[in-house]
This record gives sequence, C-alpha cells and structure tokens, in this order.
Amino acid sequence: MKFASEFRDPALARSLLAAIAARADEIGATRARPLHIMEICGGHTHAIFRYGLDRLVHEGIEFIHGPGCPVCVLPMGRVDECIAIAERPEVIFTTFGDAMRVPGARGSLLQAKARGADIRMVYSPLDALEIARRNPAREVVFFGLGFETTTPSTALSIQQAAREELFNFSVFCNHITVPEPIRALLDDPDMRLDGFIGPGHVSMVIGIHAYDFVARDYSKPLVVAGFEPTDLLQSVLMVLDQIAEGRSVIENQYARVVPEHGNPVSLAAIADVYERRPSFEWRGLGEIDASGLRIRETYAAFDAERKFGIGYGTPAAPRQEPEGCACGAVMTGRIKPPACPQFGRGCTPEMPLGALMVSSEGACAAYWQYAGARGLAAE
Repeated sequence: MKFASEFRDPALARSLLAAIAARADEIGATRARPLHIMEICGGHTHAIFRYGLDRLVHEGIEFIHGPGCPVCVLPMGRVDECIAIAERPEVIFTTFGDAMRVPGARGSLLQAKARGADIRMVYSPLDALEIARRNPAREVVFFGLGFETTTPSTALSIQQAAREELFNFSVFCNHITVPEPIRALLDDPDMRLDGFIGPGHVSMVIGIHAYDFVARDYSKPLVVAGFEPTDLLQSVLMVLDQIAEGRSVIENQYARVVPEHGNPVSLAAIADVYERRPSFEWRGLGEIDASGLRIRETYAAFDAERKFGIGYGTPAAPRQEPEGCACGAVMTGRIKPPACPQFGRGCTPEMPLGALMVSSEGACAAYWQYAGARGLAAE
C-alpha cells in the first residue's frame, strides 16, 4: 500500500517507542505523574486505539482525548432545532449519516425520520444541491456540521446556490472552529495538559499558525500530526523533545499534507460566506466565545435559521444530559470512557445515550470498538 505501509513500519515504530521511553525517563514521567498529551482530533483517538498506542507508549505518558469530534460536541438543543425544521411538511432535510443518531431531548433525526419526516442521508452538500434542483417545490435544507475541514465545502455550495439562484436550498449552519475550545481548555484551572497533538485534517485548511497562541500565551507545545501509527509516535516524540528542552513552539509533523499557511481557496470561501457567532454552546463544554460560524447577511436567503425563524439570534436553551451520561467529562479528559457509569450498560453503539458513542470519531465509540472489553474488565 504505497503511501501507507511506510508509515506502519514495525521497525520504525519500535525505534520511535524506544526514543519516547528514553525522553519520558529523562523528563521524569511516571505513572504517579504522567505527562498528559491531548490528541484533539477524534480521528487520532481512533488511530491510537486501533494500533494500541495507548498500551505501547511509556507508562509515564497518558493520552487525553479531546473535543475534536464535531458530532459529539453538538448540543442537544441544536439537534432539537434540526428536528423542528425537518418535521415541517415542505422540507427535505439532508444530513451526513453520523449525525442521524445523535440524541436530542426529542430523540434523534433517525427517530424523526421514522415518525415521517423527509430526512435523507447525503455524502456532501453538493448532493443536497442536486436534490434541491430536482425538487423545486420543496425546501431542501442541508445540515452544515463540522470543523474547518468541512466548512469550505458548505461555503462553496452556498456560493453555487447563489449563482444559480437556487432559493429553495438553505443550510442550517452548525460549523464550529478548533482553536477556541483549545483556549477554553487551557483556561480551565482543573486541566493539567503538558502538550497537544494537533488535528491534521483541520490544519490542511487553516494551516499551523492558528495555534500560535498555545505556545505564545500558555507555553505548551503543539505538534500537528498525521494519522498513521508512526505519524502519531513521531509527534509524541516531538512534543517530548520540546518539553525536555524547555521549548514551546508549534511544529508540523504532517508537512506532507498540511501547508504552513493553510488552503487559500478554502479560507477565502470561509471568509466570504461566514461570520463569527458571539458564542456557541458545545455539548459538555458549555458556551465558548466566537467558536461558532453563521452565514453572513449577503447569503441570508440560504440561511435556514433566518428562513425558518429557528436559532438565529435566539440560542437554544441548554438541555440536561441524560442521567449518568458523562460525555462532558470524557471530552475534557477528566475521565476515560469506561469510567462513565453508562458506558457499555445504558449506552452502547446499538442504543447510544450520549453523542460520544454515536460518532465514528467519538472517544467512547473508539474505546468500545478497540478496547471495550479490556476497559470493562479492568473496572
């Protein structure tokens, strides 16, 4: 497998693990006071469990699973607003598949579909545009969801709809940004983080300098990483090198994919279509200033919040998480998934109670798929 096998080389992995162990010993990392390294991206969380990196690295290193799963951090109130739009008789509501089962106070989109709402799974906003072209008498709404990785495709689709004057197409915008929750976590006095593994896909769009504040304001190292096992191991070593040498900078291990200054075409589309919300609620994290995007006035005709009078300027009231659900504590690294009282009991992939068990990038889903039996047995 060209461009994959070289990043899964066992000999290279063993060499990196030995170097990590030597650096961890030099720093004085122990099980009593492990170094807490947060991988922000849910894709990294799955790779760590898939390849058993959490068990292979030095015992003085603990991976903290961050909030880098956009489906997982979607608040229940926004799910309820999705359902309110989808249940309108004139609406065809389109969404990515992993958002179908995220629970809100009124159930999930999948349950709303079972009740009769016209909800369709699509693979991109361009699919939703095509549905709008074929159904001119219906309002077609696309559930715009995700970090900076998916934000440009939604922006480009809105621009295309504007060019075509396809006014029966609109977007329910729930796009969010990565740097702001990192700052919120670093401002939390209860968080003890020694360094970060930065997201690879997001950084393809925004580049590496969006994280400069992590080193400048908080003196923490951050290394943008790829998704193969040796990518992650090299990134951990780069973080440890910085700690051992007393440095705090932003480094790019994933330079084969991530440009230093991001993707200019994507950034231009984002700047044209979106503006910052004053604040946005994150499931388990609460309100975070300037962490959400909304559609600019220029494209108001394609904004589902304005079109249907839902959400815009009137944030959804916070909803209480189901009893015993500890998604917030897991997303902020305070506990591991098996410590949630519902993990593997009231909350499973077949019957998810919390969003972290739904998404393919959720920490609970990753733990269940690759380490669930081990985790439950260890309790």
